[in-house]
Amino acid sequence: MTSSPGVIELDVPACWDLLRTREVGRLAVCINGHPDVFPVNYVVDHGSIVFRTNEGTKLAAAVLGVAVAFEIDGYDPELGDAWSVVVKGQAHEVEQLLERFAAADLPLFPWQAGPKYRIVRIEPEEVTGRRFHRITPEPAPAP
Repeated sequence: MTSSPGVIELDVPACWDLLRTREVGRLAVCINGHPDVFPVNYVVDHGSIVFRTNEGTKLAAAVLGVAVAFEIDGYDPELGDAWSVVVKGQAHEVEQLLERFAAADLPLFPWQAGPKYRIVRIEPEEVTGRRFHRITPEPAPAP
């Protein structure tokens, strides 16, 4: 990742610390050659991202064997600091009985009405993040 002036590259442990501070992220997938993004509530579990879903496009696209991306971001208005973290890797549905029991004990509950019986785990291959200080916009020059 190339850095820009004022951008601080976050190390992997700092990225995981930030991932643990949020509950909602965005899952980016590619299906039929087209990108799509889904908001998901999630938890961090043993160095991976876990979320619940149901049958549909999100599940199908996530577990096709094509890499996925997961992103969170934040902004502290008091400090003026913004940050983002991106996890890239493979997603798979949790199907083995012992892993399903362990995942069922995670503090992960659907935010939306309806069942979300399918559990998906993103195994990271790359975790990156950056932080920067938001600049104050300068007034536009008078015409």
